[in-house]
Amino acid sequence: MLFELRQYTINEGRREEFVRLMEEQIIPFQTAQGMTILGSFVSEEDDNTYVWIRRFHSEEERERLYDAVYNSDHWKNEIAPQVGEMMSRDSISVRRLEATPRSPIQ
Repeated sequence: MLFELRQYTINEGRREEFVRLMEEQIIPFQTAQGMTILGSFVSEEDDNTYVWIRRFHSEEERERLYDAVYNSDHWKNEIAPQVGEMMSRDSISVRRLEATPRSPIQ
C-alpha cells in the first residue's frame, strides 16, 4: 500500500473555486477511473493551500491509474486547463508515503 500526500498553492482568491473543481469534477472523475481518495483539505493557516491524499495498492496500480486519468482526453481537454488557471504548477509538492504497521489509515 502506498499513499500520496499532495499539496498545492492555489492562486490568490481562487481557493474556493479550486475546492469546487476538486469536489465536483476532479475527485469524481479520478474515483470513477479507480483511484482511492482518502481526504481533501484546506489550510486553516493560509488561504492558498490545498492538500489531498490518495491511496494505491501498488506502484503498478498507481502507474495504470495515472495513465487512465492523465492521458485521457477528458483530463487533457476539460480538467487540466482549469487547473492551470487556478494554481501554481511550480509549487506542487507530492510526498509518497507508506503507512506504519499499526496506522489506522490502512
